[in-house]
Amino acid sequence: MNIDKIIHELSRNEKKVLLSLQKLDGRASPEKVMNEGSFSQQVEVMNAASWLQAKKLATVKEYVKTVYSLDKEGVYFHKQGLPEKRVINYLKDHHRKASLKDISEVLKPYEIPIAIGWVKRKGWAQISKENNKTVLTLTEEGFSAGSHETIDEQLLSYLWDNPDSEIDEKKYDHLIKRSNVLKEKEIITGEISLTDQGWDVVNHGITITEEITQVTSEIIKNKYWESTPIRPYDVSTFAPSLHGGKPHPLVQLIERIRTILLRMGFSEIEGNFVESAFWNMDALFIPQDHPAREMQDTFYCKNPSSISIDDPELVKIIADVHEHGGKTDSDGWGYRFSKSEGRKPLLRTHTTVNTIRYLYHHPQPPAKIFSIGQVFRKENIDSTHLPLFYQIEGIIHDPSVSFKQLIGILSEMYKQMGFEKIRFRPAYFPYTEPSMEVEVFWNDQWMELGGSGMFRPEVTEPLGIDTPVLAWGLGLERLAMLLFGLKDIRQLYQSDFDWLQNQPLL
Repeated sequence: MNIDKIIHELSRNEKKVLLSLQKLDGRASPEKVMNEGSFSQQVEVMNAASWLQAKKLATVKEYVKTVYSLDKEGVYFHKQGLPEKRVINYLKDHHRKASLKDISEVLKPYEIPIAIGWVKRKGWAQISKENNKTVLTLTEEGFSAGSHETIDEQLLSYLWDNPDSEIDEKKYDHLIKRSNVLKEKEIITGEISLTDQGWDVVNHGITITEEITQVTSEIIKNKYWESTPIRPYDVSTFAPSLHGGKPHPLVQLIERIRTILLRMGFSEIEGNFVESAFWNMDALFIPQDHPAREMQDTFYCKNPSSISIDDPELVKIIADVHEHGGKTDSDGWGYRFSKSEGRKPLLRTHTTVNTIRYLYHHPQPPAKIFSIGQVFRKENIDSTHLPLFYQIEGIIHDPSVSFKQLIGILSEMYKQMGFEKIRFRPAYFPYTEPSMEVEVFWNDQWMELGGSGMFRPEVTEPLGIDTPVLAWGLGLERLAMLLFGLKDIRQLYQSDFDWLQNQPLL
């Protein structure tokens, strides 16, 4: 170990920390080092200590400690005295005996039961009944306690002068448990210690001299470097990682998927968060008594109380399809359609509502569209469910498309997202037939990522569409959990800066 070289490469603050620790017997808190070394800020000490730890000259340990201050009752008791102390002082001044009514002269109403409880528990007074009155009689122990400052009063005085201090929690447990007397909080503190190598350096001898730590144009222009040495830099010394600004991982993933779909020839559409049940449910042939339409599963809005449908003829056609199949080959759902049910406003439960609106305004093929947006469902929050999440949805409307073509497009899309093994299996969805689920092989297991299928005639024919419409959708958060290796969906929306900083760009 070349001690001279090590000392030569130390910064001014690093030398000050080492010399301060030497005077403090090799171990001290950052606060003590700051005072000993005459630092202006504690952050200067911690920065220097971090570098000394990287150079193996010191160790830095952080730990949490609990400190106490006076709460609102504690401040009041410090100024006015503890309720039980005021009681025994009153008894001393009134021949050692008084009724509860008399004692109320020095106590607030809510303090009376507190004071009685504590004088009884501490043995400062005896409680008895005389002439149907509750009477307190001062004991010798209470008389003695009234003539000196009790341990509780000593603590109140100490914390008045020294807030945020550590105390013996066992010794003052009874005071800690009293309501609104003491307030506690946890603070992070630390300890800086010299290592054996650090002791070797300080014992070798350290002198603090003026030096140039950063070369500026002024230093060069005025030739300060001729009279003041420039501190040498070791390019191999550990340096902390630098994290520049970057988009949130979910934003990156959305942009990646958007780019993939745009390159595949899709166009993006958007929609509203608040929709009518007609467009969100009825137009997709979801029956009006379907469980998903209950308030336990869907967020309905109070304002507006109703959303009118601009096309009454379309409402009649959709109603006929629900009731008896209309002009389609379907039998419908066999119930009486409620127009008022369709006018109920809600927070959209899927982005398919964007798609069906688009098809209504653009019934003629061809069309390749997609949307990426937030949807709302009344879910209990847990590791795999959120009441608000992103959905990615797309359709292909063309006379020549087939179910086989849907498989090919989805296979290509998922491969571009990074999944090599993809498979499809039959499924059921309310508004597609046939339907299938898409599964990908990830971390040695098959996982379902989305649903797809061909829109049913009950969905397309009322819109004047008589050609096939292929549809698919997937949840963004579920995809993100796979790509980012997460087991809890909530982590995507928590401000975990370490996790956010260490996520690579997609």
